Parts: sequence; C-alpha cells; structure tokens
Amino acid sequence: MRCPCGSGETYANCCGPLHGGAPAPTAERLMRSRFSAFALGDAGYLLRSWHPSTRPATLDLDDGLRWYRLDIDATQRGGPFDREGVVAFTAYYTGTERGVLQETSTFVKEGRDWFYVASV
Repeated sequence: MRCPCGSGETYANCCGPLHGGAPAPTAERLMRSRFSAFALGDAGYLLRSWHPSTRPATLDLDDGLRWYRLDIDATQRGGPFDREGVVAFTAYYTGTERGVLQETSTFVKEGRDWFYVASV
C-alpha cells in the first residue's frame, strides 16, 4: 500500500517504521508521519510524537474525516543536525464536506527524536 503522506513510497518503507518506533530523521518526515497517523486513525502515535510541553492528555480523532492528501509547502531548518524546525503544509480531507487545512508547525529535536510542538 502507498504511504498516506504522499511520498510515493510504500507505507512499509516510509511512515510505517516511524509509527513502529523508529526515529524520524527530519522535521518534515515527522510531519509526514503525523499526517499518515491522522489518515490511519493512530491517536497513540500522534500523542507519542507530540512534545510533552504542549501535548494534550487525550486526543479524540474525528472518525467522520478522511485525510487524503498532504502538500509540504515550505520547510525551515529541521534537518538531521538541527534542533528546531518549521514545516508549512496543506492537508486535504473529506467528511460531510471537503476541506483544506493550511498550517505552519514547529518541531524540536531532543536526543534522536523529533517532536511536534505547536502550530503558529
């Protein structure tokens, strides 16, 4: 199966290993894996990849939404040797109607792990 993040890779070679516990090498890869987690309904991964300083206690995903496309619009820093990164993206979904979410997210790297911090 193709990865929901739109990389063109299979899920097993893209976001699957990250969902299984492998560290994301960049902030963009973490963003892609989080989109895939939304698409697959994996709230546990979303919470694990959310920085403890901003992470909610629980996360209820809307079963009525289907996330089907991710476009990475821009990145700043967030490479393998950075400690901070910013990813701007556009995500598309369907539910009772079609919608688009445009967001810029911040990320931090602690040790070998990237974490989502917040939307700006």
